[in-house]
Amino acid sequence: MSRRATLRRVGLLVLGVNLALVVLKGGVWLTTGSLAVQSEAVNSAADTAYSLVIVAGLYLTTQPPDFEHPHGHERIEPFVSLFVAAGIFAAGGVVLWQAGRALLTGNVAVTQGPVAVGVLALSGAAKYGLYRYCLAAGRDSNSPALVATAKDNRNDILTAGAALVGVLGATAGYPLADPLAAIVVAVGILYTGVEVVRDNVAYLVGAAPPEDLRREILERALDHPQVQGAHDVIAHYVGPEIDVSLHIEVEGDLTLTEAHDIETAVIKSVQELPEVDDVFVHVDPKELGEWKDDDEVERLADLE
Repeated sequence: MSRRATLRRVGLLVLGVNLALVVLKGGVWLTTGSLAVQSEAVNSAADTAYSLVIVAGLYLTTQPPDFEHPHGHERIEPFVSLFVAAGIFAAGGVVLWQAGRALLTGNVAVTQGPVAVGVLALSGAAKYGLYRYCLAAGRDSNSPALVATAKDNRNDILTAGAALVGVLGATAGYPLADPLAAIVVAVGILYTGVEVVRDNVAYLVGAAPPEDLRREILERALDHPQVQGAHDVIAHYVGPEIDVSLHIEVEGDLTLTEAHDIETAVIKSVQELPEVDDVFVHVDPKELGEWKDDDEVERLADLE
């Protein structure tokens, strides 16, 4: 299945599951008055809202290249992820405010009955399934938006567990357990927002990819039997994908066609990495003395 079809399918699935959960949790909250269940309902409502944005954003980011966007629309995806983070922060702030107000005023509702326990257990199971599915799809398709969604679902498993503890504690006669659990839920929600922002800022500011990937890029260039060295190797994120530029050193008496063939082979080798989009290679004749000492290249290639 194509990347476009995968991203759209996962986005619609996440939207459907979150919508079902917010209806279930909202109904249980109205019935029981549990703050912990209310916090989970708010969390699911935020999940549903950003799921709509994810569906729209993934639709845009999977559009083919056009005249105004010759490299495609993948750069939209980090912005989608940051919108997810904004929704996460808003949900966490609302839950934290409500739980803190309940503790300060002493107006704590005690949950009765097994319905709240059931809906929270179901929520945890559903979120675990979404976490595993979104994480696998996000990694396979190199999608920061889906990885961000997976992390939010992973955190929802923990927050649903905390809410479940609060409901059980309140039912057992410890009503303060309910707002205290809601505070734990809020902290978990806010932490997920920080994590999503941290992961996606690198895509927006053009940060370098991880060192192991930079090493692999260099090794693929140097693996060509006629490449005698490399320098000015630059790899950086352009959206969720990576652009690479580098200089390679070859024998100066090669014909233009031979040098072109080497350049093409290096480009194809580096582009075989799934994270890499564009590769730009400049060929230098080693006899011209344009060789440059490059400490980073030497370190990555273990030449020191």
